Amino acid sequence: MSPIQTARRLALGLGAVAVLSACEPTQSGQVRPIQIDGSSTVYPITEKMVAQFNAEPEQDVEVSASFSGTGGGFKKFCAGETDINNASRPILKNEMEECKKNEIAYIELPVAFDALTVVVNPQNTWASDLTVAELKKIWEPAAQGKITKWNQIRPEWPDRPIVLFGPGTDSGTYDYFTEAIVGQSGSSRSDYTASEDDDILAKGVSENPNALGYFGYAYYFENQDKLKAVAIHNSEGSPVMPSPEAVQNAEYKPLARPLFIYINAGVARDNPLMTDFLDFYIRNSPEIVSSVGYIPFEEDDYTAVYRNFHKTKVGTAFGGEAEFTMSIDEVLKTTTEY
Repeated sequence: MSPIQTARRLALGLGAVAVLSACEPTQSGQVRPIQIDGSSTVYPITEKMVAQFNAEPEQDVEVSASFSGTGGGFKKFCAGETDINNASRPILKNEMEECKKNEIAYIELPVAFDALTVVVNPQNTWASDLTVAELKKIWEPAAQGKITKWNQIRPEWPDRPIVLFGPGTDSGTYDYFTEAIVGQSGSSRSDYTASEDDDILAKGVSENPNALGYFGYAYYFENQDKLKAVAIHNSEGSPVMPSPEAVQNAEYKPLARPLFIYINAGVARDNPLMTDFLDFYIRNSPEIVSSVGYIPFEEDDYTAVYRNFHKTKVGTAFGGEAEFTMSIDEVLKTTTEY
């Protein structure tokens, strides 16, 4: 089996706001904007998609950007305030219920793989690898105010403080990391510097020799000269560095995960420009996903994503629960729940 074929069987788990102004006339004749919100992890993909779509002949799409995280984005999306939500985890049960209550039908489109990355400052000469048990010891709620020094993780490491940086509670990366590492989504110590903006986290770690943080691979990819990635011991006990190859070979566990966009099905049906943009998004995903540091699917997987969108395959394949065993093929073919 080839590395890319192996990637198609990669187990999936739970695992930025751009506002697109597009020329969709309302009944009053005014232009109605298409709004995209959500994950800062997925945002680099969407940002580049928007820039390239904007450069296409006869396209007139204006963009502004901010961040609210996957959870914050779903609050707006399920309230009908936005049309597309970037997500670094699948939609959760309470969000499904909120969308249903507000009659927001959605299409779940996986768009890329991510190697969620644990980083330290380049001046850190001791922590080149960590086990899942050690990460749990650092991040679990019981660690708050107690696990504060590096030598509490390994005795041979220096008697220096651990300064932690991580996503805020509205982040899908926070949900995924706590589920995969601590064992329960949302279960984490809170005495760390939190932000929905991954650039802030990367900057914080780069400026503090005692720092440790985690975020999507694209932000490490962009800041490799300022950050040091830490190898994570997989289920076989081998330390594996985050990389596209490790994800494609299904070696980077448990921190490899899928990334998504969620589409308001009603708006996509009624707005031809939104359909044009999403066709562009899917068609250009292999190139753009790679260019920002994430890992693309195989070409035929994107063909299946395209078909699911155009068939208006409403709902989620995950049922609002954590799922660590489904392949991309299974996700794209599973009967969805709304």
